[in-house]
Amino acid sequence: MPGTRKLGRPTDHRKAMMRGQVTYLLENGKIETTVTRAKEVKAMAEKMITLGKTNDLHNRRKALAYITKEDVVTKLFNEISPKYADVKGGYCRIIKTGPRRGDAAEMCILELV
Repeated sequence: MPGTRKLGRPTDHRKAMMRGQVTYLLENGKIETTVTRAKEVKAMAEKMITLGKTNDLHNRRKALAYITKEDVVTKLFNEISPKYADVKGGYCRIIKTGPRRGDAAEMCILELV
């Protein structure tokens, strides 16, 4: 179930971090992060892409409430979501890259398919 991992942070910090990472993923197409964060970001990014499939005012406002940049929401509704119009899910992919040098946390690349 998405949103149940605490990720070692207080609630407001965790929510802000997730919003930032989802925004960055939709803006650039891929991010490098830890595996547990990537699983949370993947769930929320796929929800945002699903919102973008039906281009109406209500869904646009719901996306604007979560995504931090207005131009990323425009890109989501005009470019990203139409590519996945006939796909039911699985818009993101996690590719594991190995442990991080400093603390050996399992790293991965999260990208849009």
